[in-house]
Amino acid sequence: MSLLITGSIATDHLMTFPGRFTDSLVVDQLDKLSVSFLVDDLEVRRGGCAANICFGLGALGLSPVLVGSVGEDFGDYRSWLERHNVDCASVHYSETRHTARFVCTTDADHAQFASFYAGAMSEAREIELAPIVARVGGTDVVLVGPNDPEAMRRHTAECRHRGYRFASDPSQQLAFGDGELIRDLVDGADLLFCNEYEASLITSKTGWTREDVLARVGTWVVTLGASGVRIERAGAEPVVVAAVPATATPDPTGVGDAFRAGFLAAEGWGLDHERAAQLGCLLAVHVVECVGTQEYDVQPDAFLARGVATYGEAFGAEVGPHLTGLSARG
Repeated sequence: MSLLITGSIATDHLMTFPGRFTDSLVVDQLDKLSVSFLVDDLEVRRGGCAANICFGLGALGLSPVLVGSVGEDFGDYRSWLERHNVDCASVHYSETRHTARFVCTTDADHAQFASFYAGAMSEAREIELAPIVARVGGTDVVLVGPNDPEAMRRHTAECRHRGYRFASDPSQQLAFGDGELIRDLVDGADLLFCNEYEASLITSKTGWTREDVLARVGTWVVTLGASGVRIERAGAEPVVVAAVPATATPDPTGVGDAFRAGFLAAEGWGLDHERAAQLGCLLAVHVVECVGTQEYDVQPDAFLARGVATYGEAFGAEVGPHLTGLSARG
């Protein structure tokens, strides 16, 4: 199957300050603020929603096509993704900007100083999907993930115009986008992914009711955190899938991206949406139990056994054959 995953590609630079920022701030001198903090450590993590989803799909043995914009500093990151089954041949390279970057320092009180540099991501609006689809010989689905807003709008419009089946995943852009943008990104999607809060943003900003949204999309998939996932279709009763219990929760970053990867993989294997949500939840719990969005590993036997323990033998019977030989594929 051919999956085009569009969206952000970024690196996170995370630092820890052992003291408290407030001890270095003078309230009546904030207009002259100029301080420096000596940090204990630096973690550089690979991220970006599209790259995270592609990594998850690669971990399940698929070869997704990453579509996004990066800088010339993407070399090591590209090698990492390619080693994990991701097709990076259609990534756009900026000649003037660095890959998007999040830089954050956290103190002992969990207060943060953070900056986000969009950089090369702003050039994603220059990417046309048709040449990519032609290169890979067609597409089963295009996921339009959080990205430069104009890139998201362009990709969605092209999918409608060319008849590409697409999944809408507006995610972080819902907080900043207006009703017009959100309506453009949602209308006509075969799949709509969001969390429960984002679902409320969609209806409040577009002015659509829940029924209006369901009339415009094929399937609405709403993640509910530890409560699992709700799957909705017009004229049908919602289906709720339980989450896989986590053994630890050190860092939830990237959990939603892993869920999307699992869901899309299962759907591509021809499994129904309930089973797809179960696989999504199973992959997602592997992310929540580690620090970093691409630091987990899928060990087929243990992975499948955990799914069976949560969802029953039928899960193993349907998912297991697709994991055969997974370790050999890397």
